[in-house]
Amino acid sequence: MIGRELGKRYEVIERVGGGGMAIVYKAHDTLLNRKVAVKVLRQQYTNDDDFIRRFRREAQAAASLSHPNIVSIYDVGQDDDVYYIVMEYIEGSTLNDKIKETAPLQIEEAVHIASQICDALDHAHQNEIIHRDIKPHNILIGKNGRIKVTDFGIARATASTDITQTGAVLGSVHYFSPEHAKGVSQGAKSDIYSLGIVLYQMLTGKLPFIGESPISVALKHLQEKVEEPRKVNPLIPQSVENIILKAVRKDPEERYLNAKEMHEDLESCLLPDRRVEAKALFAATEDHDDERTLIIPAVRHDQRFPDKQQRQTLERQESKRWDDLEEVKKNRAWIKPLIWIVLIIGFLLAMWYGVMWLKNKLEVPEAIVPNVVGMTLENAKAEITKKNLKVLDPEYEISDTVAKDVVISQDKDADSTASEGTYINLVVSSGPEMAFMEDYVGLKYKEVELTLSAKYKEAGTQVSKVEEKSDEDEGTILNQVPAYEEEFNPKETEIIFTVSSGPGTFPMPDLTALKEGPATAMLEKAGLVLAKDGIKKEKTYSPKDYVFKQFPYQPNDLVEPGSEITLFISDGLPEDAVEDLKSVTVSPTAPGESTTVKILVTDASGESVEWGVTDITEEKSFTIRLVLSPKKNAVITIYTNDKPYNTHTVTYEDAKNRQSPEIDVVDDDAPVEGEDEPVPEPPVEDDTIVDGE
Repeated sequence: MIGRELGKRYEVIERVGGGGMAIVYKAHDTLLNRKVAVKVLRQQYTNDDDFIRRFRREAQAAASLSHPNIVSIYDVGQDDDVYYIVMEYIEGSTLNDKIKETAPLQIEEAVHIASQICDALDHAHQNEIIHRDIKPHNILIGKNGRIKVTDFGIARATASTDITQTGAVLGSVHYFSPEHAKGVSQGAKSDIYSLGIVLYQMLTGKLPFIGESPISVALKHLQEKVEEPRKVNPLIPQSVENIILKAVRKDPEERYLNAKEMHEDLESCLLPDRRVEAKALFAATEDHDDERTLIIPAVRHDQRFPDKQQRQTLERQESKRWDDLEEVKKNRAWIKPLIWIVLIIGFLLAMWYGVMWLKNKLEVPEAIVPNVVGMTLENAKAEITKKNLKVLDPEYEISDTVAKDVVISQDKDADSTASEGTYINLVVSSGPEMAFMEDYVGLKYKEVELTLSAKYKEAGTQVSKVEEKSDEDEGTILNQVPAYEEEFNPKETEIIFTVSSGPGTFPMPDLTALKEGPATAMLEKAGLVLAKDGIKKEKTYSPKDYVFKQFPYQPNDLVEPGSEITLFISDGLPEDAVEDLKSVTVSPTAPGESTTVKILVTDASGESVEWGVTDITEEKSFTIRLVLSPKKNAVITIYTNDKPYNTHTVTYEDAKNRQSPEIDVVDDDAPVEGEDEPVPEPPVEDDTIVDGE
């Protein structure tokens, strides 16, 4: 099966699971470019026409379910002799795996999981679908933590046909209900029982009933009581134990009425006032069982029949007892007539009372039926109750014209008369038919547009796009409105996709202070192009061979890929520039105390350029290279421990007068920050500085 393409659309990748009826594969939907799960009917059932018919019908019924906690069914099909169902693929693990790894689970986590399962069952039961095989193996946990119930439809199809497997039990014997074990009809309350067993296992780490064979486990479901969860795990709150014990009652009538009631109980069971509630008590129905086994006293071995003399004595005693009884009867002969007289009088009084009661009942006052069509359900109930009439549970109907929770019709005509207490049936709008949005981010817009146009053809849903520059390939969907899993009205909602139009602009990198090689390499890496004749060399006060300007885009300007850039590189100092060396001496703030020295230089090559930062513990001299122009003097500012220490100013004229062939030019690439390498001593006056000078 692996590698086969089903329905010319679903390419089977690998097997991910299987059960008694079907095998589940991971597949790739080539049309929508997404991962799906494909459940394939086992070969031994493909020749049973009745089973195949039921399989399809139940699969289609399950496909009608639309709920965030139920695995979505996308498609049902046949490819030759292969019958398959296409479902939502969930990245994650099963609840069974989680129980094996971490049981017992945290109370809050277990209740949260059970609550989501219960919500899914409530939705399925309202759509008249019974799961019949709730167990941890059929509960999926997505990577986002969302619970998904799977295997809807298959279990019902199995129970709807006559299939016999020697030595096998249909369903999961550790989780099925007592009525399932008896083989009688199973309803929604069977799913509630199974959910109770799952919650029990999550919180205790064990199953309530285990045995050597499926039959022995089934008998325990019928006969034995569930061990109280708090005896296994004392950390379980009493409110949670009450929920488990009520869900696993052997009599379905003693369980929750429906999954909605259990869901509401789960939602509130961890509130502070409920955690310490009283233990739930249930009627001991086995004490009233007329068919229960009774104990009959045994005959002792020393018992013997009486002899003749003993029999005569017993006969005399019996005769005397009967004589005494006859005497008592004669003395009480008047009692029986008196009892009859009292009974007859009581019967006549009861008849009179009954006639009067029936007369009062028959004389029921009448009320005028109000017109509640067009009212909200809440206002309609209030108006009907005001007339001493009653409202049955309303019937909901999908409507595109009437707002949600507004009355569409009523079975009693407005302004007609009806006896007080009469029930009025209302048909209420549930609003337009809604749908849940799927996740299309990352897919191609054209394919998604075709899919949605076909899917919502009857509803006439509008699909549009907004283009946006991005690094994604052109046509890729970046965002969607409505969002994933959001509910929307296909007839009124416009689906808008943000679609990539390809790469856009980006900030221009800063190439200044780089040499030609690194600068051109950075241009190429950023997707930019060096213009023809794009290297311009000029005399400048900036360091030689370094980029001092870029054109036409400055650093952080927005630029498109492929734009041409021109680099301006310093070709050395102008002819009128003068280089000078200035020696400065700095003392620590206190002898032997570590002092941080920072030196800033302002000259023709830059403003307040940090020359270096270093720590000293004794007096130290620093030689600083300066570049001066006729219009720009040099200023050296010294800080110790971030406080101003001293300032030196060197004028262009002073530096030019001191210019001498013996002055070496300091290499720009040589280390300068606080280093003690020998520096040529300039021919300058002694300018030693001491603290506080």
